[in-house]
Amino acid sequence: MHRPPALPATEVVSERFTDLDLWGSETALEALWEGQMAAIAALRPALPAMAAAADAAAARLTEGEGRLIYAGAGTSGRLAALDAAELPPTFDWPHARTALLIAGGTASLLRAAEGAEDDTDEAVADAIRIGVGPADVLIALAASGSTPYAIAAVGAGRSAGALTIGIANSLGAPLLAAADHALFLDTGAEAVAGSTRMKAGTAQKATLTLLSTLIMIRLGRIYRGRMVEMRPTNAKLLARARRMLVDLTGCTETESAEALAAANGHIKTASLMILRGLALNQAQALLSRHAGILRAALAESNPASV
Repeated sequence: MHRPPALPATEVVSERFTDLDLWGSETALEALWEGQMAAIAALRPALPAMAAAADAAAARLTEGEGRLIYAGAGTSGRLAALDAAELPPTFDWPHARTALLIAGGTASLLRAAEGAEDDTDEAVADAIRIGVGPADVLIALAASGSTPYAIAAVGAGRSAGALTIGIANSLGAPLLAAADHALFLDTGAEAVAGSTRMKAGTAQKATLTLLSTLIMIRLGRIYRGRMVEMRPTNAKLLARARRMLVDLTGCTETESAEALAAANGHIKTASLMILRGLALNQAQALLSRHAGILRAALAESNPASV
């Protein structure tokens, strides 16, 4: 394996794949598939750091109306945008509490703007534009860990008092050193050197999924393995919400539908109305006292039930 001293791990040319274009299709796909499995395995050593980052993020977000802010360029920025976009429908995380800083602006989501990743002034200006502050959590990612835009975004976030999390696939990367919490994903060389949409991208996507899901768990948006903060905005989700209520409370399907309607589709409120016989305003007040955590709200009046 040829690796110049200062080269990021993702840029290394692997001798194993020098004749990749000559391999049969099944052989090539098997090798690429092995790389994807290795990318997921690379998350295991990072789990303790990931847990610490998620706990710190949840604590920061519990204190007020802070935002989850994602920052990146190129593939990393697009992966960040995907995770950010999935939070509202899955966890009813408010759109107003999510922000994306991506080099080249949102146009780069569909059309690559590779040169924009070197623009540190843009990163700082973007952070100032959205008003990054002490209540926020900023997650920046870059496969090489040396992308100027991502590093500058972290620097701007820390200067403004935000909690910062850096995700990179190269050991000793500047991005990791710049962040409060460093998540190193050791995916190594790519089958196609420098193509970080492959192993590095898979590891980043999985890390974002795990990290944001654990944050939402800590914020009480999951109860008994269910998406109890989900909003039933279509027929499929409404049916899912009704099933949740039946499973969680033991009520009938009719009672579930009636409670959901009375609670304006809010599953946790409907659960309290059924299980505790509360009126809408009482259930809402109980949840509010416990920062929206259903388990804690249920425990207040009947600890044995949770």
